[in-house]
Amino acid sequence: MTMNFEQGKVDCMPQLPDPAFAAAELIYHASLEATPRQVSALESRPEWLPEGIRVYVPFLPSSNFEDAFDTCKTLLIWGAVPVPHLPARAVPSEEKLREWLLALKVLGVKQLLLISGDIKTVQGPYADTMQLLQSGLLQEYGIESFGVAGHPEGHPHADQTTLKDALEFKRNYAKEHGLSLWVVTQFSFDQTVLEHWLDEHQTILAGIPVYLGLAGPTRLKNLLSYAAQCGVATSAKALTKNINAVRLLRPWTPDSLLEGLAMYQSNRSESVLKGIHLFPFGGLKQSAEWLANKAR
Repeated sequence: MTMNFEQGKVDCMPQLPDPAFAAAELIYHASLEATPRQVSALESRPEWLPEGIRVYVPFLPSSNFEDAFDTCKTLLIWGAVPVPHLPARAVPSEEKLREWLLALKVLGVKQLLLISGDIKTVQGPYADTMQLLQSGLLQEYGIESFGVAGHPEGHPHADQTTLKDALEFKRNYAKEHGLSLWVVTQFSFDQTVLEHWLDEHQTILAGIPVYLGLAGPTRLKNLLSYAAQCGVATSAKALTKNINAVRLLRPWTPDSLLEGLAMYQSNRSESVLKGIHLFPFGGLKQSAEWLANKAR
């Protein structure tokens, strides 16, 4: 706290964190993503998986939602917090949604990440996450909090106004129904894009924690390939400037992005930024170990 005695007044103002503390906070609140295949390949709880970490279980277009059940069960046994992706457009019926939610409730899963899903044709009654929320089924089956996606680099099928309106609807819905809401974003390589998105959404997301998506350690060549598939090729171009073929084979880490975001955080007293979310393109272990090293 700082004290201002000018003209006999005492003002208490929050002290801004220094960059090192800000970086530590971002790491402390970090999360990972792990596919059912990655988890099932592990015979027992790995020593490198942090206790209590939030682990997202993605829904892949070629998979079944039921694949997430065993993964969530395993993660709970290991002391992690599983957050399965629930893809609205892939839900075939209300009956099936009830079946999925009941299975998750029995397991003890209380958090979901709601996504529309990368599916061109809607498979059932829910075209988007807003319709999923309006069904009221999440609360009925014990879901206490949910996350939604943020898109710092835009969305291929929605403009920024539409995306903001959707976030506002979800914010209001969570507040009206006593649910906790957070936002986790698609990954980006461009710090300027990430900071601009945070500033643009500071008001609409006030009081709602935001976790910025970053790519975990991997070879730069592999990373650029994932970027093209995930719709963030624009910011990926910034990485390829003045990079030769040899450099493409070297490791890439999000160190510089973490440092930049920590500096951003240290200059803002009311930032909505809470933590980072790692996409483990170079492997789950590699990303978890990077987090552990940064936490020391």
